Amino acid sequence: MRMSKIVRTATDILYPFIIIFGFYIILHGHLTPGGGFQGGAVVATGTALVLVAYSWKELPGLVSKNLLWFQESGGLLLFIGAGLAAMIIGFPFFYNWLAGSGSIFGTPVAFGPNPGDLNTGGFLPIMNIAVGVEVWGGLVMVLLYLLSALEREERA
Repeated sequence: MRMSKIVRTATDILYPFIIIFGFYIILHGHLTPGGGFQGGAVVATGTALVLVAYSWKELPGLVSKNLLWFQESGGLLLFIGAGLAAMIIGFPFFYNWLAGSGSIFGTPVAFGPNPGDLNTGGFLPIMNIAVGVEVWGGLVMVLLYLLSALEREERA
């Protein structure tokens, strides 16, 4: 069942802002309150808004169960790969060897008060991205299974 034109228009306006805010929470999780789980939940909530405003059957490209399974698995593999990357070069599991290295996400932190540079987290932003992608895929998949069960119950 589709919602009214007003609800769908409001969804079309709000959805990009919700997604951007969720990605902001994911990427800034090592500097501010939030992180991968919280940002992934915000992005999944935006996707849930679209699923409620439009019929979930009309959106096969946005919410395919196979796509969500690959998204959830990819986030998990990225998280474990980030932990194993340290072991490959001789450090303990999940050692933050990128911090202070001068590479991407490895900018050294200045002494004293500073505004917080996005590239100072080492592996933390990579792990936040992995967790955010995994939570986003997992929560939307749970919602899809709930909606498909609701549909089966209505038909019976």
